[in-house]
Amino acid sequence: MQSNVGVIVYESAGFSMTELGKILIVFGLVLLVAGAVLMVLGRTNLPLGRLPGDIVYRGKNTTFYFPLATSLLLSVVLSIVLYVVGRWRR
Repeated sequence: MQSNVGVIVYESAGFSMTELGKILIVFGLVLLVAGAVLMVLGRTNLPLGRLPGDIVYRGKNTTFYFPLATSLLLSVVLSIVLYVVGRWRR
């Protein structure tokens, strides 16, 4: 006995299987671009992840790292970029 519950849920939510496939392809492309950008940024000498304000605790057997300043900086930059893109699209 085969169940069509998954198909019914997607179609009732407004997604057909082809639309879901397109969404997954776009999501994969976004991940690919993000990975490429991170690889390029990793080769530069930008101090992201090593800014003053990033919390690093090195114990005897553990290391705790919380990039507080880096997170705040990226949040501000992304907020400005998304604001500009939103204003540009109007």
